[in-house]
Amino acid sequence: MKCLRVYATEDGETHFDEVDIPTVARQVHPEAAIFDVSARYASTHISFTRIPAGAGLVDWHTVPRRSLTVRLSGSAEYQTSDGDRRHVPTGGFILFEDTHGKGHRTLHSPEEQTVIWISLPQGLDRA
Repeated sequence: MKCLRVYATEDGETHFDEVDIPTVARQVHPEAAIFDVSARYASTHISFTRIPAGAGLVDWHTVPRRSLTVRLSGSAEYQTSDGDRRHVPTGGFILFEDTHGKGHRTLHSPEEQTVIWISLPQGLDRA
């Protein structure tokens, strides 16, 4: 399973990458189909955010801590300092690790949005 990632290099530039989240096929219930399930990852806290309709552009910023966000509604376009842009639709998720440097820009879709923020003490590539 792939997860979009934003990270900063030592020189402060931000970039996109993908983290491969390994999964194994597992029978989670005798009457259910086989699921692909990842390892468990530690988190320090979770929060829910309602972004109002018309929020628009949030200019260059970093995140206060490594966070995995899950978009329950709405979408956003993200831009890193190297000029790359990526669209994350409803249901998409992205790992933010740009806690320093130039950060990223976020352009929110026009409608109200709901996003879950999960703080991770380590990245998804390190269980």
